[in-house]
Amino acid sequence: MATPSHPRRGALDTPLPKVIGAQSAKAMSQALGLETVGDLLDHVPRRLVHRGELTSFEDLEMESHATVVAEVVSVRTRKMRSRRGSITEVTITDRSGEAADFLYAGGVDRMTLSFFNAWTAARELSEGTHALFSGKVTRYGGKLTMTNPHYAPLDQDDELGALDAMAHVGRPIAVYPATAKVPSDRIATAVRTVLPGIDWSTVPDPLPLGVADRHGYTDLPTAYEHLHLPPDDRSWYRAKARFRHTEALMLQTALVRRRRAVQLRMAPVLDGRHDGVQSRFEARLPFELTPSQVTVGEQIAEDMAREHPMNRLLQGDVGAGKTVVALRAMLQAVDSGAQAALLAPTEVLAAQHLASIEAALGPLAHAGTLGGDPEGTNVVLLTGSMPQSARRRALLAIASGEAGIVIGTHALLSDTVQFAGLGLVVVDEQHRFGVEQRDRLRDAGDGPVPHLLVMTATPIPRTVAMTVFGDLDVSVLEGLPAGRQPISTHVVGLQEHPSWEERIFARAREEVAAGRQVYFVAPKIGDDDEVPGMTLAESAALLAQTPPAGRSARQGDEDNAPDPAESMVSTVWLSELVARSPELADVRTAVLHGRLEAQEKTGIMEDFAAGEIGLLVCTTVVEVGVDVPNATFMVVFDADRFGISQLHQLRGRIGRGSHASTCLLVTRREPDHPSRERIDAVAATTDGFELAQVDLTLRREGDILGDAQSGGRSTLRLLRALDDIKIIESARAEAGEILDVDPSLERHWGLALAIEAYLDEDTEKYLERG
Repeated sequence: MATPSHPRRGALDTPLPKVIGAQSAKAMSQALGLETVGDLLDHVPRRLVHRGELTSFEDLEMESHATVVAEVVSVRTRKMRSRRGSITEVTITDRSGEAADFLYAGGVDRMTLSFFNAWTAARELSEGTHALFSGKVTRYGGKLTMTNPHYAPLDQDDELGALDAMAHVGRPIAVYPATAKVPSDRIATAVRTVLPGIDWSTVPDPLPLGVADRHGYTDLPTAYEHLHLPPDDRSWYRAKARFRHTEALMLQTALVRRRRAVQLRMAPVLDGRHDGVQSRFEARLPFELTPSQVTVGEQIAEDMAREHPMNRLLQGDVGAGKTVVALRAMLQAVDSGAQAALLAPTEVLAAQHLASIEAALGPLAHAGTLGGDPEGTNVVLLTGSMPQSARRRALLAIASGEAGIVIGTHALLSDTVQFAGLGLVVVDEQHRFGVEQRDRLRDAGDGPVPHLLVMTATPIPRTVAMTVFGDLDVSVLEGLPAGRQPISTHVVGLQEHPSWEERIFARAREEVAAGRQVYFVAPKIGDDDEVPGMTLAESAALLAQTPPAGRSARQGDEDNAPDPAESMVSTVWLSELVARSPELADVRTAVLHGRLEAQEKTGIMEDFAAGEIGLLVCTTVVEVGVDVPNATFMVVFDADRFGISQLHQLRGRIGRGSHASTCLLVTRREPDHPSRERIDAVAATTDGFELAQVDLTLRREGDILGDAQSGGRSTLRLLRALDDIKIIESARAEAGEILDVDPSLERHWGLALAIEAYLDEDTEKYLERG
């Protein structure tokens, strides 16, 4: 939740050690990334609790860190059997069962807290005590548990007093996103220490006064106070609304300003011609374009015919036909005397694009060669693993203009690549590239700026597209090309149905025997020494019997066995299971993953595409772009380890031909595990836009589109594109009004400084993500 530090936020730039002490500040920095006073104040409370009101256990998410207010029912301390020391078990309740008259030990309204060698907890948490408990919520034997949670008593006479000093009678208590080392009450104490000493006269308000007055927001100091120390619930919600609107305005102003700046630049006019390569390509198409492909193609053609650069996002569900639309645009560039470059994220995908484009163009792709069409063009591939001689030939063809279409990976971004006249850049799966990389290709020359077409197969709801891609025109391909067959998807739970493991292998054999091909997908590559000596079903049974690491120990099982869930299904383990399967004994199998040399990966994919390999054991290297129409059966093992979008992308590798296809999502998790909700959603529909909505609901758009996707923090702090469309629309209109009268934001310097602070490198990538 931390914002990037910036030297122009006045008192909010004060380093935390100066205010709360070095030790506390170090803990805040390491656990939450909070470095300054502003970082701390922008760490927004997750919710409010009220003295006397208990937190419902029913709403807790398993395997996640949570803070609850509960009442102590009983406390019991005993010696551990297998090691020295004691264990204190504290039973707490949310009283949800009181009305139904079933308050009983182990009931659904109970949770057991386990403290090891914690005499203080045994003394302070007596029966009837109300306290704030923070820890990881798990389930063992059907019962909720926390191990060594942090706690803070809430009773009027408690000795800690930190929260009592903060919470006056009737005032709600803020509960913060926290960690085990920095629990919510310590964050609240730090905020209470920081707030009184801030010199607000030094802090610029990013929200223009006119906007604040229009919506009835308080001033900035009051907003921060109500955010952290609200007198009532309404004040807290109004404060959050103010900061949410501020974030929306910063984001939309940056997007509108970027869009207007692009519109001022010059681009080559690529209006094509009626008798060129594009029309000859369309004449040889063995199918009719869908109405959506025609409409989107017209939008792109009109953009490219203008003298200002096209900035268009082309999104469509898996298999919607984006490549054909992009190829028509590239041929329009060629017909206009310019070059087109297609930037792909991997060498496998680049090679796949080359093969599919050459197949689609036929002789039109080989102008000047024996058997080529002299009225056509040339398609060239450039990747990092190419032999030097092939690389030199490709570079010469690009520099001379002989190559009308250039397909490549990051190798295209090298300074050694010189285009004769680049007119169009097509970026496939832009989210895999940094903004600097894309701009390096687009701004390589001194002449006009090439047009840009960004493609993504990750469906994006309209509200998110408006928030994230506000500087791009968005085109959506709807429907699937004629002849595509639906994909049936099923969840295979090995804890409930261990015998189904054998059936999976038999089903794969049946598909190969029918002349089709099969994907077996694993979440990791693995090593030989990591392979458990058991089947997946045996592993699932062991997992059902073993409390996952971190769960509270029960009497007699303090020495927990290793968690079999740590043994993720790997390509190595999967290959071993396939080799031992009698059903697959005569099936030619290959393994494909990222550790292989580029040439080996390309060779395997070529053999698989040619039908020479019946079963491909692989990782997500096949997630995007791999097109093998004869592949009709996919099994994703440990499907619970993947996100919704990734599962949808993987599934899109089958169902690309005229045969019915099946996808199995295999999991060793228990039926009530939170991850089962994700894979059940994928099994329920093949509509990528519907799944994107589910994904947003489960994970929030910040985690999907921000840096949290790759392990960093979310870019969006308070704004929720799915819920805040009215705020976003209002902010977009206000951003336009502000820039109409003040393009450089000289009279809105608070907003300008906030945008400059907000647009750190991560957020820039987020805004440019495509």
